[in-house]
Amino acid sequence: MSQFEFIDKRVPIALDNPAIIHDISKCKNCTLCRRACADTMSVLDYYDLESTGDVPMCIHCGQCTSACPFDSMHARSELHLVKEAIADPNKIVVIQTAPAVRVALGEGFGYEPGSFLEGKMVGALRALGADYVVDTNFGADLTIMEEASELVKRLQTGGPIPQFTSCCPAWVRFAEIYFPELLPQISSTRSCIAMEAAVAKTYFAEAKGLNPKQIVSISVNPCTAKKAETKRPEQNAAARYYNDEEIGMDTDISITTREFIQWIKDENLDFESIEESKFDELIGQETGASIIFGNTGGVMEAAMRTAYKLVTGQEPPPVALTHLEDVRGMQGVKEATVELGDLTLKVAVAHGGKNIRDFLNDLKTSGKHYDFIEMMACPGGCIGGGGQPRTKLPQAVKTKEARIAGLYDADANYEFRSSFESPEIKAIYKNFLGEPLAHKPHELLHTTYVDRSEILGVRKDVVPETCPTSPKFKKD
Repeated sequence: MSQFEFIDKRVPIALDNPAIIHDISKCKNCTLCRRACADTMSVLDYYDLESTGDVPMCIHCGQCTSACPFDSMHARSELHLVKEAIADPNKIVVIQTAPAVRVALGEGFGYEPGSFLEGKMVGALRALGADYVVDTNFGADLTIMEEASELVKRLQTGGPIPQFTSCCPAWVRFAEIYFPELLPQISSTRSCIAMEAAVAKTYFAEAKGLNPKQIVSISVNPCTAKKAETKRPEQNAAARYYNDEEIGMDTDISITTREFIQWIKDENLDFESIEESKFDELIGQETGASIIFGNTGGVMEAAMRTAYKLVTGQEPPPVALTHLEDVRGMQGVKEATVELGDLTLKVAVAHGGKNIRDFLNDLKTSGKHYDFIEMMACPGGCIGGGGQPRTKLPQAVKTKEARIAGLYDADANYEFRSSFESPEIKAIYKNFLGEPLAHKPHELLHTTYVDRSEILGVRKDVVPETCPTSPKFKKD
């Protein structure tokens, strides 16, 4: 007998889930969370509670929280921790903001979806008391420098191909549970948020003369899975770098776009009248490549721009790689052929858990070859993350498309379109990191993964038709 009730109508959430809370008192058994988890993400109904010891599987994507119209499913808030850090005069609060936040934040204050409000976003964080505001986009450019270099090295030295992207923690956990055989093929590069946090407590702290023990590193992002990622034991590169546990985790606190909106409202800030501001220097510069990280296909496109430079030594052509149409848009699986000088790559992009599962199952049997594959757990990529403002279902796709357009429009207007062009990226490698994939980047910017398939128990091949708690269960 399971402790969880009405599993045919709602998602079972463990009480110790680091990212999601289910307030059962608000639940109306409307089935929307179940449909998001089972049909969109292919997590629920792909395990048997009897086999797992009554432990629900969760990749922390938060799509159940986005679907819930009653706030019964919601992110585990860490906003109170942010406020405590701001109020503590002995703390140095460094806040980074993910690309997708700036095209969704305005929805909480009456702006149209996709409105690009970067200046107001930074200004709001300064008004709320942040000591420094830096950009996750800098971390995204770091990711591309390392990930594209890793891809080129694998192609040249015979490493495991295809290489999968690694910046989505929900995808990583999905692979760790359901496709652990693919872990050697996932890029070892950390997520852009994790990279930004690591250099905030090392490179940035040293340059600014800050004590890393006093830094509270906060991430504002569209993702509930980041709450779980920050607590993974390996996410403490800065502490290991200095051999000092008091420095703590690289990211101390993670809050969602929804929590950020709530914070602004709690402090009675008039968002419309907030004075625009810019990011702090050193780890606050962005490029077109990094801003599109928030979109499905964006990481792929960004990586190809820099891979072209690494392979050919030349700037990427203005259309073929700075506007890679084949990997753009809301189609669940996208493919493209990319020419990097004399090198021809077959690449693919998948987003949404069910699309990913179907794509990977097909890959096992089809014999198709790919060199590089981008995976994003949430539909639309980060712009559709579980921590973004909720949207009523009829408008969901149009809202995602508007957010996507907001980021691509920004990309087209940046002076620097590729990660390797960023003056701040050039500076951190010259003055601190050395070369991509060198010893120091390996320490701070790369990670490892864990085969978690044992938590499925003895039944590792469950599908809805064989899952006893699924409405689609077929008895023999």
